[in-house]
Amino acid sequence: METTEHTPLRAVALVCTLSPSPAPSSSLLLAEQTMAALSEHGVTGKTIRIADHDVKPGVKTDMGDGDAWPEIRDTVLGADILILSTPIWLGHPSSLAQRVLERLDAEISETDDEGRMLTYGKVAGVCVVGNEDGAHKVSADLFQGLNDVGFTLAPNAVTYWVGEAMQGTDYQDLEKTPDETAATTRTLAANTAHLARRLKAAPYPPSS
Repeated sequence: METTEHTPLRAVALVCTLSPSPAPSSSLLLAEQTMAALSEHGVTGKTIRIADHDVKPGVKTDMGDGDAWPEIRDTVLGADILILSTPIWLGHPSSLAQRVLERLDAEISETDDEGRMLTYGKVAGVCVVGNEDGAHKVSADLFQGLNDVGFTLAPNAVTYWVGEAMQGTDYQDLEKTPDETAATTRTLAANTAHLARRLKAAPYPPSS
């Protein structure tokens, strides 16, 4: 499939704040800013706040009655780009981010006719917010999990903001987005969209 820099792409951002709507969320804000940056590269899509849906615990594609994951999974599989956005809690990604990775673990056994995971060819990016240091550690955790379940990562595939230790300012409380975070978000968007188009043009080889 021939692609150009104008080939349309789809993205979905899974926001793993512990707070359901309509509570304000720094993770949601940074995810929305990332989706806006992606839109400048011909990417459309949607944002899903995991706390608003009954995503059951488990490692199957469908955990049965009332499980909201199958519909979310369909959206992920229909997209070219997955953005996973999380706050830092106790030095780790949120429990909902971990749950998303656990549900994505089922993709290891879901393959196409050539043995490739259905997530092969899809590109992932990460957003991290918090009030303590730890963005690199949290992104490393998510990078490893996303790569394990078949996603590809572009250079500089994380954008983040962390406040000073021992204080309570949230990202959403800032008067303006810091220039460094805004620049990092733009880089994530540009590299992720570029890589997604390259992979659409040249899929991974069949798996043995």
